[in-house]
Amino acid sequence: MGEIALPPEDAVMLEPRELFRVAVEMMSKRRLGIACIVDADEKLVGVLTDGDIRRMLLRDHKPMAALYTEDVSGYMTANPKTVSPNTDLVEALSFMEQVDVYDLPVVDDSGRLVGLLHMHTAVKHLLKS
Repeated sequence: MGEIALPPEDAVMLEPRELFRVAVEMMSKRRLGIACIVDADEKLVGVLTDGDIRRMLLRDHKPMAALYTEDVSGYMTANPKTVSPNTDLVEALSFMEQVDVYDLPVVDDSGRLVGLLHMHTAVKHLLKS
């Protein structure tokens, strides 16, 4: 999985206290539909996805300026779906389809983020082999 998943530095990795605005900016800049929220030890504590943002906009009727100044932790999904670095690619893709996600954090046994499996990259790899 290591050669297929994006390394953490290519993913959007933010601390829970980061501003919601920064998360949206980084997701747009990196062209990813997910931000991985990690603690000081880079352990995954949640994710913020495009879907989370859409649901939040429909649920919360705050001005955008107010949303942008809040912590990302208030809008993230805690306990996200993940895979381990040892997960077979086909199994990981099947799981992604089952839980209806396009991006899946890859975490080690201690919960530390070690990569991000992106659907397009994974399919591209399978088509080449």
